[in-house]
Amino acid sequence: MNVTLKDVAARAGVSRSAVSRTFTDGASVSRKMRRKVEKAASDLGYSPNFLARSLTTRRTKLIGLVADNYHNPVFLKVFDLFTRGLQDRDLRPLLVNLSDETDPLKSVQMLKQYSVDGVVVASSTLSTDFAHAFRDAGVPVLHAFGRNVGTTQLHVVGIDNVECGRMAAREFLARGYTNVGFLGGPPMATSTKDRASGFLNELSDHPKISVSNAYADAYSFNAGRETMRKILNTSPAQAYFCGDDVIAIGAMSAIRDAGLSIPGDMGLIGLNDMEMAGWANINLTTIHQPIREMVESSIELMVSILDDPDRYPEVRMFPCTVVERGTLKPR
Repeated sequence: MNVTLKDVAARAGVSRSAVSRTFTDGASVSRKMRRKVEKAASDLGYSPNFLARSLTTRRTKLIGLVADNYHNPVFLKVFDLFTRGLQDRDLRPLLVNLSDETDPLKSVQMLKQYSVDGVVVASSTLSTDFAHAFRDAGVPVLHAFGRNVGTTQLHVVGIDNVECGRMAAREFLARGYTNVGFLGGPPMATSTKDRASGFLNELSDHPKISVSNAYADAYSFNAGRETMRKILNTSPAQAYFCGDDVIAIGAMSAIRDAGLSIPGDMGLIGLNDMEMAGWANINLTTIHQPIREMVESSIELMVSILDDPDRYPEVRMFPCTVVERGTLKPR
């Protein structure tokens, strides 16, 4: 049978309210009383029921962690960092998969049923409509890996995807490529749009450079591989900026299956700097996204929002850097 708060009170010889205060953050209880209650709880193997306590405190400490791309290995790192970081702050992550969801209001309804204290939309592909829907429903929310739309209506932690596109273009220019391409993720994803925009704008000042576009159906290995197979049946470029490492690794597989060499026959640069990109058999030149720092900043900001729900919306953008490996010819 489960040990109850009443059992602990009887064992310690104190009131049930004294036991409740002992296990309530910030409640007033003497050191002597705390020791007596904690010993009784330990002897009986009692663990506080946080869900039951939330009926009194009106705080569940549940944080909805919303994402939509569970096929991309980079999110294993994202989820690991988020779940550990939230738990270290005595918060409880609730993972929500929105891979096929298009209606933000359904997501809001689902998470409100769990009485979450806040929501982190951890996605570079979900539109800002999802974060706005939570905000409009009165749920504290921030958009991690989100888009800076130029207005401070939401808390956002992300990178400048337009600048990342420019960075990739400059790398191609520095290496003397004259025919280059953009191989992005889903064309409707905001990250895809911004990375393509920066890439194309940077190259627009160089009319002698031929530029082409292609888009994968998803940020996934299979989508990158299949899209590159189709490109190879046409007139491929000399080098491609892949809007994500996992797409680049899929493209790499198709290129090698076609008997071509990297970077001899075709160059590639990715984005994210996921762990796999540094493996010796992949060795992908890529743009490093500081995921650890972004997650830590997101958690710190979420804690601040919970303490002050009326906190003015803040946008935190993190700089990215090129990681030189072996999939582009030398500068």
